[in-house]
Order: sequence, then structure tokens, then C-alpha cells
Amino acid sequence: MKVTYQICCGVDVHKSFLVATIVKTTGGIEPSYQKKRFSTFNNSILEFKQWLLDNDCHDVCMESTGKYWVPVFNLLEDEINVVIANPKWVKAVKGNKDDTKDSKWIGDLFRLGLVKGSYIPCKIVRILREYTRYRCKLVSCRSSEKNRYQNALTVCNVALDSVVSDIFGKSSTSIIDYLLEQSGTSINHEEIASKLLRSLKSKEDAVIESVEGYQMTDAQKYRMRLVRAHMDYITAEIKDVDKMIENMISSNPDFENAVQFLCTIPGVKCDSAITIISEIGTDMSQFSSSKRLCCWAGLTPGSNESAGKKKSVRITRAGVYLKPALVQCAHAAVKSDQSPYYKKKYESLVKRRGKKRAIIAIARMILTAIYQMLSTGEQWNPSDLYKIDVPEALIEKQKAKAIKQAKKLLQREGLLPPDEPVAS
Repeated sequence: MKVTYQICCGVDVHKSFLVATIVKTTGGIEPSYQKKRFSTFNNSILEFKQWLLDNDCHDVCMESTGKYWVPVFNLLEDEINVVIANPKWVKAVKGNKDDTKDSKWIGDLFRLGLVKGSYIPCKIVRILREYTRYRCKLVSCRSSEKNRYQNALTVCNVALDSVVSDIFGKSSTSIIDYLLEQSGTSINHEEIASKLLRSLKSKEDAVIESVEGYQMTDAQKYRMRLVRAHMDYITAEIKDVDKMIENMISSNPDFENAVQFLCTIPGVKCDSAITIISEIGTDMSQFSSSKRLCCWAGLTPGSNESAGKKKSVRITRAGVYLKPALVQCAHAAVKSDQSPYYKKKYESLVKRRGKKRAIIAIARMILTAIYQMLSTGEQWNPSDLYKIDVPEALIEKQKAKAIKQAKKLLQREGLLPPDEPVAS
């Protein structure tokens, strides 16, 4: 096989140490190896960097094991080309592996160009990604607390969620606060009615009936107060993170322009655009094509075929943060009446492939559009947009197709001569 890198290094990274093997191919076919072990402290990583430079090695490949590769990458990226490989591309054979052999195996694969590198954005994008991912975790944590709070009401025989649409609205919150302040289980109907606002005033009897006879001990009330306090704390944290993200976007013109650019796509709003930018960045040269980007995001159907039989076409689990954001945008895009482009696409796909596959296909279309927009600087303007913008042309085309199919059917049944045209 052709040697891609004459001098390269394979690194097996762990929490407290790393094992590096420099592979040199000079003259003969058989390469030579130099192996050394370093600590993951900063001084030791800098020694590792100097060792690489002394041996004229400017290409390094290491496995993406958790977050242990990040400190090494931070100190090497300025002078050395560091390739982060997915573990499935550099996995060694079981039964004949240890730390030294793993680093040698990674170096041998990398030397021959058999390792696909993962996309690692620049540092400013990585910092933005840390904030957007942390915000996603906070929102998930708050949703868990909301479910826990609502379950506590159900356990205490409070069926208020069956009457109101939002259990965390103003009226519902006032009623629950009133129940938490009560010492017994009796309630004042007039007090409950005075806390109802707007449309809930017409449901006064149902609201009173849903909370009457509730069973709530002091211990349960204390737990609900703890859950409420935790929800308020998480909400305040989300607001602080949002302010920090907003400052990072406004201080970087490239980010700000890209977010405004992506917001022109149907279904993509500011929050979703920021999440997408934090995951893929603004430089699309990292991806060879839009298909490569969709595959990296986990939106491309799998290819698993053997002996002429397709076993599975499921999408992968990649894109843990990017894929949900794009799916959310797809759901919004297919419901938009102002720009029905993706809505028409979805209605065409859902008949053949079902709702879930159709939504994934729309998400893939949106990501493809994002790739083209960020690559060329063009605004969102699909080549087949005219078919959606001019429905009359589509209607005429569908009418002609239906007439042609009807003619063939009548001729097949013998009800129409072969050469007689069908009047429209």
C-alpha cells in the first residue's frame, strides 16, 4: 500500500499518561519505530511536543477517548497536525493489545492513510460549543424537575393538570402556592376562584373539583418546595448562559453574520442557528461535501448489505446535539405556511416513507442547504423552489398526468379506442 505519511506518530491516550510511537519510513519497506511514554501533565505534554519536533514529526494521530485527548490537542494544535480518530477506525484485534501495541497499531494505520479524521473545530467554536451543550443539559435538567413536580401533584391527589393547559402558568402557580400554604386539606372555593385568570374563569367549577379533597402531608409539601426552588435556580442559570452566548455571538462578526444568514431558512430560528454554528462552525472546508457533513451529523441512512440483502438502513447515533436541533427545525419547517417549501417535500415523503423517516429527510435537506450557504455565501434559494412558489404550474402538470393515466386505464378496459384522445 502507498505510504501517506513518511514520518508520523500514533498516540494511545489515557487519563494520567500517554504512549507515543513514531513511525519512520525512510528508504526500505519496513518502517522503524521509536516508543516513549509521557504523563498528561502540561510540562510532560510539552516535552512530548518537543520530542516530536526533534524527530521531524509533524503529523500525529490519536484515538478520541472521552475528553482525555483534549489537553494534548490544545498544546499540539499550533505547530503539529493532530488527527483525532473515531475508535471504530483504529480498534485493534482483541487478545493481542496493550498500550504500546495500541499506539504502534494507530501509527501503522495512520501511516498508510487508513484512518479517517474527525472534525475538530477551532478553539473559539469549541468554547461556544461548550456553552450551547451546557445549556442543553440545563434545559433537560429543568424538564426532569418539571416532570418530578407534576408527578408530586398527581401523588397528592391534585388533578389540576387535567384542567389547565400549563401547570406552570400564573393561575396554576397561584393555586399550588395556596395549597402548599394550607395547614389542612380544606380549601376556600372563593379564594381559588379569585386566582383564576382569563380563560380559566370559565372553568372555575372544574378547577375547584380537581383540587378538592387533596392529600398532601408536610413532608410532601417540603419536597415540592425543594423541587420548585431547584427549577427557579436552573431557570436563572439558563438566563446567565444565554447572556454569555449572546455576548460571544455579538462580539464575533462571523458568528453574527452566520446566525442571521441561517435564520433565513424556514424553521431555523436564532437559538437553533447558534446551536448549529457551535457544532459545525462556519468553515465548510473541513467537510469534503454535503454528504460527508450529513454522515458526520448522523442523518444519512446506513449501508449494511451482504449477499444481495439489505440488513439495516438505520441512521447512526452520531450528532447527539446537532441532530436534535435539526429535527426540531424540520418539525417547524413542515408546519410553516409562510414558506411551504419543506412542507410540500414532507407531504410527498410521508406517504411513502412514514413520518419519522420523512422528518429525518427534511432535517438532512436543511443541513445540505446550510452547507451550500456557508460554502458559497448564497442565500437560501433551492433550485426547485419555483415548483412551490407557482402552484398553478403544478396543478396543470398533475392534471395532465391524471388525464394520461385515465386514458391508459380506459384503453386497457376496452372502453376507449386506442387512438381516440381524452377531452380535458
